[in-house]
Amino acid sequence: MIDRWLEDLVATPGLTSVPPGEARRVHVDESLAALEVVRRFDGPVVDVGSGGGAPGIPLAYALPDREVTLLEANRRKCDFLARWARELPNTRVICGRAEEQPVDAYGVAVARALAPPPVAAEWCLPLVAPGGAVVLYVGPSADAETVVKVAARLAGELVESPSGLLVLRKVDSTPDGFPRRVGVARKRPLA
Repeated sequence: MIDRWLEDLVATPGLTSVPPGEARRVHVDESLAALEVVRRFDGPVVDVGSGGGAPGIPLAYALPDREVTLLEANRRKCDFLARWARELPNTRVICGRAEEQPVDAYGVAVARALAPPPVAAEWCLPLVAPGGAVVLYVGPSADAETVVKVAARLAGELVESPSGLLVLRKVDSTPDGFPRRVGVARKRPLA
């Protein structure tokens, strides 16, 4: 199933610019880099800004006993995701924005290539229940200090930063005033 999804992902215009020869490493192997972290936290998983399904689809395939939600705002991408979610009984697709979803509802939120890490943290932390985690896939130039400042405003703390990841634990309920209205986090970042 993963091979067929990967072929479809690469063949569908507008979903990835990764060359076919690199697709497995980028979309499957790198997605699964967070697998052990996700396993340490209970509850359903949400892939925020799922795009073509990475990291959500590889994680759902690797964690068949966990509910995985693919959250995407773009209708065309949601349609693509819905075709593949039918093959994974633990997966569902929500076409919508992170700021419009229920707060404190998931055990883990993952985000890859969603937005600059501080903005991604602001979008993801309200979705996670206390005791849960946000896993941000980041590049080597990610500013962890700024993410820590944003997390502190949203009842989160940085607990680890393995290579290519920032892991934020949610320590309390989402504070009043969050999430902010759609688009505000990108226009006026917290830090």
